[in-house]
Amino acid sequence: MKLQDARVLLTGASGGIGAAMDHALRQAGAKVLGVSRSPQASVPGRHWVRADLNDPRDIEHVAESCAVLDINVVVHAAGESGFGALQTLDAARMQHVLQTNLLSPMLLTQALLPQLQRQPQAQIVFVGSALGAIGLPGFSLYGASKAGVHRFAESLRRELSDTPVQVQLLAPRSTRTAFNSGEAEAYNRATGTASDSPETVAQALVGLIRDEAAERYIGWPERLAARLNGAVGPLLDGSFDKHRRHLTQTNAIQGATS
Repeated sequence: MKLQDARVLLTGASGGIGAAMDHALRQAGAKVLGVSRSPQASVPGRHWVRADLNDPRDIEHVAESCAVLDINVVVHAAGESGFGALQTLDAARMQHVLQTNLLSPMLLTQALLPQLQRQPQAQIVFVGSALGAIGLPGFSLYGASKAGVHRFAESLRRELSDTPVQVQLLAPRSTRTAFNSGEAEAYNRATGTASDSPETVAQALVGLIRDEAAERYIGWPERLAARLNGAVGPLLDGSFDKHRRHLTQTNAIQGATS
């Protein structure tokens, strides 16, 4: 789709990646309706709706706003982090991450589909993660939520293949934003995890909408690792020993100081 023809609903638009996406989309000529849980300053040419997508009433409100602006592109960029060894995660946190990252995008997509299917052409972009295809120690919760997004996008893409709605997946690797906790940043440094700027991810989104590819992973060797993990996952288990060791050492230190 030409970006000049795109009327985009962007969730998570006030976050680090979301704000960069909002800017890049508008710079490319798209009209953007941003969704945020916090109020945003009024800027000419920018539309905002305040909503918590974990609230069914707010999903309905967003769907109504999309109808008014005749939205034809949806970008699911809202998300919650979930770093930590499984035994350190409480049940409420786990439920919140899965609700925000997986169930809420599913419910919002369901609410928007009738309108999108009336468009001559429409696109739905799910922002997944390399961790949705590669299981890393410390990311069991977050990775599970994003793996669900990947499979949902894949299934929906096939389900809607005879309609005007195209479903796409954008899978960034680690990105340098406040989304990452201090513990996650220390983990990335200790394990040599590469990261990208929010602007890199935003430009990848613009390219994905423009060229209409089904999936795009960002970063090397993450693109290769995602494919290898899907084919020979158990054979790669030993390559993540340094990640496991760092996580185990961190837990031991925290346990000694608590």
